Amino acid sequence: MSGYPKVVAVVGTNASGKSALGVELAKRYGAEIISADSRQVFRGLDLGSGKITPEEMQGVPHHLIDVREPNEFFSMADFQRMSYAAIDGILARGRLPMIVGGTGLYVDSVLDGYLLSDREPDLAYRAELEKLTTPQLYDMLLTLVPDAQVDRNNRNRVMRMIERIHDGDDAVPGKEPRYRSLRLGVSWPREVLAQRIDERLKMRVEQGMIEEVQNLMDRGATKEFLLGLGLEYRFITQYLTGAIPDRDEMLRLLAIAIKQFAKRQMTWFRRNPDIVWLDMAGDPLEQACEAIDAFLREE
Repeated sequence: MSGYPKVVAVVGTNASGKSALGVELAKRYGAEIISADSRQVFRGLDLGSGKITPEEMQGVPHHLIDVREPNEFFSMADFQRMSYAAIDGILARGRLPMIVGGTGLYVDSVLDGYLLSDREPDLAYRAELEKLTTPQLYDMLLTLVPDAQVDRNNRNRVMRMIERIHDGDDAVPGKEPRYRSLRLGVSWPREVLAQRIDERLKMRVEQGMIEEVQNLMDRGATKEFLLGLGLEYRFITQYLTGAIPDRDEMLRLLAIAIKQFAKRQMTWFRRNPDIVWLDMAGDPLEQACEAIDAFLREE
């Protein structure tokens, strides 16, 4: 793949510190960041999605944040298309594209060059699917593809898979990479990550995460949309609508769910032997810089 444009990615679990590391690396290498997070694309989903703040960006341009309104549909194909456009722009400005995030499928769709359909969606069929609950959609998908590998609570992804099957697309896309990539992994020992998750959850609740979800509901975000986002938005919506009546119990269950999700994220990333894992107990910035320097020197 000599001659292909180069892209660096920083991937990892929730509460791993990848966003802060991405900013430090971007400042050092003159990079612009593409956020690879399936929830940060939506406006108003800030605390619950762990969205980086303007202050935390430290002047580093970030792309694919706040590009959709709540209740709007957003798919992996949308992410890939918008990422390709953002990368083209970053390269044209003579800067280094850097993808930072924890939605592994989104990262892979860009760096591995998944061949996704560019046909226009069947809006009438999508409208029919929107009438179904997320569990109904998941059951429908399993009827079509009994061994489908997808989070049953990820409404957008389940719906998109059903749409692709309806459109006659292959459920397993081919690949045609456009870039040479270096993937850096951010990871902690399980007990340390669990503590970081607990501390971050406590901080976000104090900052107003429950109120954020209530505000989204007051502004018209549907219950199905919020439940389909999973984790913070799912559990807080269940609390606010009475499905989980006790606040402390909701937070206990949420903390468990976030840790389980982080484990699934690591399972996804660990399957890729090309990820360079950083020792967060050491000097991850220096380790990352050594790997990037070597990558950028490659012909």
